[in-house]
Amino acid sequence: MNLALLSMLLPLATALLLLALRSRSALLVILSSALALGAGSGALFQVVDGGSETLLLGGWDSPLAIRFHLTPVTGMLLAFTALIHFLVAIYAARSRHSQTRHSDYWPLSCLLHGSLAALWLSRDLFNWYVTLELLGLISVALVALAGPKAYRAALRYLLLSLMASLCYLLGVALLYGQYGVLDVGLLAEVTQADHTTSAALMLMTLGLMLKAALWPLHLWLPPAHAGAPTAVSALLSALVVKGPLFILWLLWSQAAPAEIGQQAGFLMAVAGVLALLSGGWSAMRTPYIKTLVAYSTVAQLGYALMALGLLLFWQIPELHVALWLFVLAHGLAKLSMFLAAGEMQATLGSRRLTSLKGATQTVPVAMFAFAVAGGSLIGLPPSGGFLAKWVLLQPLFLEPSHWPWAVGVLLGTLASAVYVFRVVSLAFDRAEPMGPNYRPDRFAQWLTMLPALLVWGMALVSEPLIEWLTGVTRVSA
Repeated sequence: MNLALLSMLLPLATALLLLALRSRSALLVILSSALALGAGSGALFQVVDGGSETLLLGGWDSPLAIRFHLTPVTGMLLAFTALIHFLVAIYAARSRHSQTRHSDYWPLSCLLHGSLAALWLSRDLFNWYVTLELLGLISVALVALAGPKAYRAALRYLLLSLMASLCYLLGVALLYGQYGVLDVGLLAEVTQADHTTSAALMLMTLGLMLKAALWPLHLWLPPAHAGAPTAVSALLSALVVKGPLFILWLLWSQAAPAEIGQQAGFLMAVAGVLALLSGGWSAMRTPYIKTLVAYSTVAQLGYALMALGLLLFWQIPELHVALWLFVLAHGLAKLSMFLAAGEMQATLGSRRLTSLKGATQTVPVAMFAFAVAGGSLIGLPPSGGFLAKWVLLQPLFLEPSHWPWAVGVLLGTLASAVYVFRVVSLAFDRAEPMGPNYRPDRFAQWLTMLPALLVWGMALVSEPLIEWLTGVTRVSA
C-alpha cells in the first residue's frame, strides 16, 4: 500500500511545490511522473504477488474511516495513469507547437494526476464525490488554458459538471439516509431492492454518465476536448472520462442489488450501442480534425458502457475483461490520436480535415501514428482494440438471442472504419505546396507514435493479459 500512496502523493506534492515556488518546471513534472510510474508499477507487482490491501485513514475503524483499497485493477490503473501523464508531459515540454509549455498546465496536470490516483484507491461514496469535484474543476481550468476561444466550452463543461455532482451527491445522501454507511463494501452487505435504493442509484448513475460523457449525456465533450490544448485533450480523453466509468463499475457490480442491476444493465447496453452509432455518425460528418477525434471518444466509450451493461444484465464474468481491455486500448489509442491530430493541425496551420490532403508527404510520421491508433479503434487484428472486441463478442455468439448485440458491435466497427479511413484517404492525396512557415517537429511526431505502437503491442501479451484480467477482475469486483 505504501507504493500506491506514493504514486498518489508524488504528483500532489509536486503541484504544491510548483505553486509555492511559482514555478512552471516541466522537468520537475516529468521526473515526478516517472517516479509515480515506478511506484504505481511496484504497487501493481506487490498486489499481484501478495493480494489486495486495505488502509483505513484517520485512525478510525470502519464504518467511520475512509477506506483505501489496493487491488490488481487499482494497481494497473495507477501505473497506466502515471504512464499517460509521463508521455503527455514529455510532449507538452518538448513539442515546438505546445500551447502549454509556459502555462499553468504543469501544476494543474499534477493535481489531476493525484486526484485520479485518489479516485482509483477510494472505496467510499463521499470520497469519490470529492475526487470527482477535483477532477471536474481541474479539467475545466485545463480546457480554459486554450484562451478565450475555449471559454464557452469550458463554461458549459463546468455547469454540466456541477449539475452532475448535484445528482451524484443527492444519490449518496439517499443511500446514507437509508443505510447509514458510505463504504462500498459495507453497502454491498445491506442494500435492498427498494424504491429508495433504486432512486439513489439512478441519480448517481445519471451524474456519473454526465461526467463521463456517456451517451446521451455527452454534448459537452466534443467542444471541450477539441477546443483544449493538445496535451489537455489527450489527458481528458485517455484518462479523465475513465474515472466516472470506474465508479459506475464498482457501484453496480458491488453495491447495487442484482435485481436492480439487471434492469439498469439492459438500459446501459442499449445506450452503449446508440453511442457507437451516434458518435460514429457525428465523427463522419464533422469538418474538423480534433472534433472528429473527440466524437470518436463518445463512440468508443459506447463499447465500455455496453460491456458494463451486458455484464450486469447477464452476469457473464468475461465481460469484466472486455471492459478493462477497452479502457486500456482506448486510452493508448486516444493519446496517440490527439497528439498526432494536434501536431498535424499546428504544422499544417488549419483545424479543417481538408488541410490533411497529402499529409503522408507533409507530416508522415504523425499521420502514420494516427492511422495505426485508428486501426485499434476499428478493431483490426492484432491490436488492443481487437482483443477487447474479441472478448466482448465471444459470449454474444454463444446464443442466437444475443446476436442483435453483436450486430451493434459490428455496426460500431463499420462506423469507426468510415471516419478513420476518411482521414487516411485524404492523407494519401497529392500534397499542396507548403508555405514558408512549415516547420514539422520530428521528435513530437515520433512521440505520438509510441502509444500507438503500445496499443498494438498488447497483442504480444494477449493470452497472459486476458488470463490475468479474468482472475483479478473477479476478485476486484
